[in-house]
Amino acid sequence: MHKYWIITKDVYLKNIKSVSFLIMLLAPFLALAAFYFIGQFSSNSDEDFKSGIVIEGESTLQGLQEFVAFEEGFTSFETKEAGEKALQKDGLDALLLLKVENDTLVAEMLSQESASQETLMGLNFQLSQLQSSLRAQALGLGAEEVAAINQPVSVNVQKVSFDEAGNLQEEADFSGIRTIVGMMSTILLFIFIVTYASIIAQEIASEKGTRIMEVILSSVSSRSHFYGKLSGILLVALTQVAVYLASFGIAFYWFKDKPSIKAFLSEFSIKDIFGEFLIFTIVYLLLGIFIYAVLAALCGSLVSKVEDVSKAILPVTYLSLAGYMIGLTLGLSNPGHAAIRITSYIPFLSSYTMPIRLANDNVPLLQVLLSLGILIATLITLVIFSSKMYRSNVLIYNDNGIWAALKQSFVLMKNERQKN
Repeated sequence: MHKYWIITKDVYLKNIKSVSFLIMLLAPFLALAAFYFIGQFSSNSDEDFKSGIVIEGESTLQGLQEFVAFEEGFTSFETKEAGEKALQKDGLDALLLLKVENDTLVAEMLSQESASQETLMGLNFQLSQLQSSLRAQALGLGAEEVAAINQPVSVNVQKVSFDEAGNLQEEADFSGIRTIVGMMSTILLFIFIVTYASIIAQEIASEKGTRIMEVILSSVSSRSHFYGKLSGILLVALTQVAVYLASFGIAFYWFKDKPSIKAFLSEFSIKDIFGEFLIFTIVYLLLGIFIYAVLAALCGSLVSKVEDVSKAILPVTYLSLAGYMIGLTLGLSNPGHAAIRITSYIPFLSSYTMPIRLANDNVPLLQVLLSLGILIATLITLVIFSSKMYRSNVLIYNDNGIWAALKQSFVLMKNERQKN
């Protein structure tokens, strides 16, 4: 047991102190900062976007009250030639040409540079409103009549459930924010798996490639070595998760007094929104990282050179990618899809899909516990199986591929059993 802790501590400290871990730890914060500044820059760019407007021909637009407010955001020109001169001298970013033909707006924008999609969408919305007002004026309709025609139909969705007696009960619907948390869990799980699968496979393959593994196993049991390596990497992953949770807590403490946060918390409590859902999501996240890490360690022990690690962990990558795509695509478009329900009981995939089901459905506790039981049983079986194969795998140097090494490992393990 003492040697196990020595290996665990060595692997943990070596990875924690590495520059790559620091970069990996700071990457999400840098990405968030980049998105923030890009958003700020984009909004400032849209605010600085200067446009001119020219009304071509005789127009009934001047009599519209809505057009007066619309025209205030533009620099008006009497003629198209005057607007083109201003556009040529870089005084304008774009020139909007408007005319009315048979009570229909015809618009053309002249621009030397492409306008942002946000600017174009806003312009299209405003012109559509003007078109409606123009048609209403032609038909002799008043403003109140137009508003009554355009009155949208709102659907009030009420989440309900039934108690043991079959009585209907109304519930608050928190599926929106829960879906966001479920999607974040899916994305984080995929990132952690891809990252740490490579790290743990390289950790094992590097010692095997230098032939130092034979020396290590002469003084340490293969099981202690395997569990030590695995535990060290998992502690690194847990450290990263802990840093993110602590950062979220600090950020919440700083911004909790903002009016928007106060208004949100006045209507809902964190317990009401998340409750058991958040606990189960974190459990699935951690178990997902663990089971893929064990599979990556098994694959890494089959290669003879560090250069072959990327090929060895392809099964891990493809399997996690399958769960990621199912959870992300169907989770957003159709969370009640049969594929989501079925894969929520399949190990390696349930960590992706069960949080999506929990976010959108009233999944019975028995089904959640059944899914967790299958996942935990598979994890324990995989750990025992991998630890037994580990000694055979790390002593095999086969350049014919991972399947040839796996076959040779089975033969060696079978011979050892017969000797014992």
